[in-house]
Amino acid sequence: MMPLEPLTNKEEEVMQVIWHLQKAFVKEIVAALPQENHYNTISTIVRNLEDKKYVSYMAYGKTHQYFPLVTKDEYTKRFMNLAMKRFFNNNYKSMVSFFAKEEKISASELREILEIIEKKK
Repeated sequence: MMPLEPLTNKEEEVMQVIWHLQKAFVKEIVAALPQENHYNTISTIVRNLEDKKYVSYMAYGKTHQYFPLVTKDEYTKRFMNLAMKRFFNNNYKSMVSFFAKEEKISASELREILEIIEKKK
């Protein structure tokens, strides 16, 4: 697996749209974003995503239809692995404890996670 450059928040937001649409022209990406954005700004972001090897395109005359080269699952896995290293020293117990202390995960959700783990054994 080739290392990917990290995405900025805005690039990630645009990737979320591309993953959702599967393939899209810049105008479709602009229309799907939650807040108003200038076409040229989004076009520049998409070209940056192309440079970073997250997307490629099919050319139709002068317009390009973009599609993801990296799946959302693949990106999520890489992002989570990086977060685990950076913030939790690769210790999953520390991560779960963090979310429990922050009250971001309930006891019933933890029981569901335990059931999933038990089923895999």
